[in-house]
Amino acid sequence: MRVLNFILSHSIFVAFCAVALAYQILLLHHLSGSVFLYGFIFFSTLCSYNAYWILAKYSSGKSFGFRGFISDDWTGLSLLAISGAGLIICFLKGGMTIALVAPAVLLTILYALPLLPFRFLHFARRAGVLKTVFLAFTWTYVTAYIPMKLTFPHLDNIVLYIFTRRFLFLLMLCIIFDNRDIAVDKVRGFRSLATDLSLTTVKFIIITIFCIFFSTNFLLPYYGLSIRQVIAFQVSTIALLVTYYFSTRKQGYFFYYFIVDGMMLFSALATYIASI
Repeated sequence: MRVLNFILSHSIFVAFCAVALAYQILLLHHLSGSVFLYGFIFFSTLCSYNAYWILAKYSSGKSFGFRGFISDDWTGLSLLAISGAGLIICFLKGGMTIALVAPAVLLTILYALPLLPFRFLHFARRAGVLKTVFLAFTWTYVTAYIPMKLTFPHLDNIVLYIFTRRFLFLLMLCIIFDNRDIAVDKVRGFRSLATDLSLTTVKFIIITIFCIFFSTNFLLPYYGLSIRQVIAFQVSTIALLVTYYFSTRKQGYFFYYFIVDGMMLFSALATYIASI
């Protein structure tokens, strides 16, 4: 149990989920990705999340001694250093370009702006809906656009279909986490989609996303996918709605960081099983 808690609390599991989403995109289009592509996505996710958690812990503006900082966060700092080195190596070996990766870096920085201890950046804490959209878009870019751009140089209108569906899927997951953090965000002065919109509006958005996702699953054969894949997507779509339903009740750490995040892995696994 301690090992599982370590994997979840240090974002190792969610980094694997990011790799699973990238694999899913390539699998659906009968494309293959290099180990360096998957390594880059894994290490970049691990690096950004550990950096974010460290910033979140010290964003209150309190002063901490250097020794106390190192001793208190040595695990997170170690993972940050290891993942930073890993993503640099995979970037150099994977044939990626600065132009491809730069938007993801910029989006990650923009998302972390509210945590930086500078008064002139506190306006970012009022981003609200934009903050949630930024996170969903960043995940979409990293797990859908980067893999496709690397392996499919001549992109056509199918990318818009893929990109939109992936964005809506991740937006729904982000909203679930936003709902969990409403009380904490209000205390800390942060805003998100869930703090800026009423509960009724949030539910309406969730149902709308579900309806769009569920209905567009039937278009998958038009893009060359099998009925088995349609069934796999419908199962994962329904599972996502069920997860949202249970998130409206009081849930613990394990639910959010294993079940909710695990919806990404579940979707990719369903796609893999349907392709066998």
